[in-house]
Amino acid sequence: MTSPAMPDIFAALSDPTRFAIVEKLLSEGELPVGDLAEPFDMSPPAVSRHLKVLEHAGLIERRTVKQWRYCRLRRECFSSLEDWLRRYRDFWNNSFDRLETFLADEEEGEK
Repeated sequence: MTSPAMPDIFAALSDPTRFAIVEKLLSEGELPVGDLAEPFDMSPPAVSRHLKVLEHAGLIERRTVKQWRYCRLRRECFSSLEDWLRRYRDFWNNSFDRLETFLADEEEGEK
């Protein structure tokens, strides 16, 4: 599978139900679809649509064992997301460092 696009990842995570599903998988690991659907007051097809969005975004993968369907997080997607976030964190940290240096230089110039 190719790396998912960041807009797809953020769009998938922007829905509270999908975000909660990801949080549940993060805390509990691989789970049957029925266990994922349990906390939500929605039909199985509605939960299935949420899972399809998460799968399309590359956040989860599904597998079938006999009659059971399981979902788990895809580490590759979260690595891509972490790399993307790191670039912006580094950008902002460098920007604030330059601003701090600039303000310190300005303050020294006023003395």
